[in-house]
Amino acid sequence: MTVAELTGAGAAAARFAADLIRFDTTNRGGGDGRERPAAEYVAERLAEAGLEPVLLESAPGRANVVARVRGNGNGGEGARQEGAQQEGALLLHGHLDVVPADPAAWAVHPFSGEIRDGVLWGRGAVDMKNADAVLLALVSQWAREGRRPRRDLVLAFTADEEDTTEFGARYLVEQHPELFEGCTEAIGESGAFTFHAGPGQRLYPIASAERGTAWLRLTARGRAGHGSKPNEANAVTRLAEAVARIGAYRWPVRLIPAVRAAVEAIAAATGARLPAGALDQAAAGELTADELLGMLGPGGALVAATVRNSANPTMLQAGYKLNVIPGEATAYVDGRVLPGTEQEFRAVLDELTGPDVTWEYAHEQTALEAPLDAPLTESMARALLAEDPGSVVVPYCMGGGTDAKQFSRLGLTCYGFTPLVLPEGYDYYAMFHGTDERIPLSALDASVRIMDRLLAPDVPGVRR
Repeated sequence: MTVAELTGAGAAAARFAADLIRFDTTNRGGGDGRERPAAEYVAERLAEAGLEPVLLESAPGRANVVARVRGNGNGGEGARQEGAQQEGALLLHGHLDVVPADPAAWAVHPFSGEIRDGVLWGRGAVDMKNADAVLLALVSQWAREGRRPRRDLVLAFTADEEDTTEFGARYLVEQHPELFEGCTEAIGESGAFTFHAGPGQRLYPIASAERGTAWLRLTARGRAGHGSKPNEANAVTRLAEAVARIGAYRWPVRLIPAVRAAVEAIAAATGARLPAGALDQAAAGELTADELLGMLGPGGALVAATVRNSANPTMLQAGYKLNVIPGEATAYVDGRVLPGTEQEFRAVLDELTGPDVTWEYAHEQTALEAPLDAPLTESMARALLAEDPGSVVVPYCMGGGTDAKQFSRLGLTCYGFTPLVLPEGYDYYAMFHGTDERIPLSALDASVRIMDRLLAPDVPGVRR
C-alpha cells in the first residue's frame, strides 16, 4: 500500500503519525525530555476537530493534552437494552515521549518520519505515535461527518511514560483528576496486534493485565583502599557476586488467571499439544517455564515474559580511579512482578543480594489485572474479527508497564488495545525500543477502521 492509496482517516493517520515522529520527544530519564512541541501539535489537531483540548505542562517542556469527546448517549449494546445501566466514559490514552535512538545505527534518520515502500519509519512508529495519530484521525473524521462516538470519550496524550510517569500520567492523576470524571474504563497500549503463530494461524492478544514495575537500586559497601593490596571487603566484588546471582536466577512459573487463560487459548488456536494437567504441574514447580513454553511452539512467545517474574541487571556504577578500590558500588536491576507475587519477589531479592548488599526500590508501580469477560473486551474482539475474519482473539498479559498503572488509581479498569493488522515476517516485538522502528501504512489504515468500529455508532452509508 502506498500513501496515494490511502483515503480519509487512514491518510490522515499516516500524515499525523509522520508529523509526530518528526518531533524529537526523546525521554532520557531523570526529567530530561521535551514533549511540548508534539503536545501543541496534538492540541491544534483536536481544536480543528471542534474539541476543547487542555494543554498542561507539569514542568518546563513536559506537556500533556487532555480532551473530552461527548458521546451520542446511546451507550453500548448492553446499555441500549431496557433497564441496563448507562456506560461511563472511556479513557483512551497514549504517550508522546519516545526512548532514545542513535541515528548512526538506523537505515533512516529516526526523526525523519520517512515513508518508503508503504512503510512509515521512525522512533515512535510503533511505540506509540502511530496510535496517537489514529485517535487524531478518528476525531477529525467524526467532525467532518457529523458523527459522535457511542459513549463519552476522554483522550489523554501524555509525557514521561518511558520513564517514571512523574511528568505525565502521574501528574494528571494527582493534580487534575477532574479531567477524568465519569471514566470507568481505559484503553491504552499495547495488544491487538497480529501474531503469526503458524501458517494461517493469526492471533490477536487483548491485554487485560500487566506486570508490576520494580526497578531496584543495589548498594554494596566495603573498605576503600589501594588497588595493589588484598581486600576481602571489596565493594565491587560483593556487588558483582550479587548481580551475578540475580542474573542467573531462574524464576519459577506463576500463572495468574490472564496468563493461564492465554496459554489455554493459544494451545487451542494453534493445535499445540498441551498434556492434561500441564498448567497445574507448571504452577507446582514440576515443569519449568522453558518446558511449558516449548509445548506452545511459536505461540509461546506471547506469554514468555509473563509466566514468571523477572529481574535483569542493567546498570553498574563503581569507582573513580583504576588503582583505588572504592568503598561503595551500585547496580540497577529492572524487575517485573506478576500480580499477587510481590512478597515472594522481595523475599527472593533478599536472598540473592546476600548479607553484604542492600537493595531498595528506585521506582515501583503496581501490577494490574482486569476482568477477561467484560463487555468492552467482547466489543474489542468483535471489532478485530470484523477486520480479520478467521483470526483468533486471545487473552494477554503485558510484560512491561504502561500509563494504565497510574490511571487505575482513579478506579478505572484498564486494557491494552492498539490494533494493528500486520503481515507475516514483521517482527512486532523487535520494533519496541529497537533500531529501524517502522510500521506498514496498511496497519495504520486497518487500525483506524477497527477503532472506529469499536467506538463509533453504525451510520448508513459510512464506509468502514
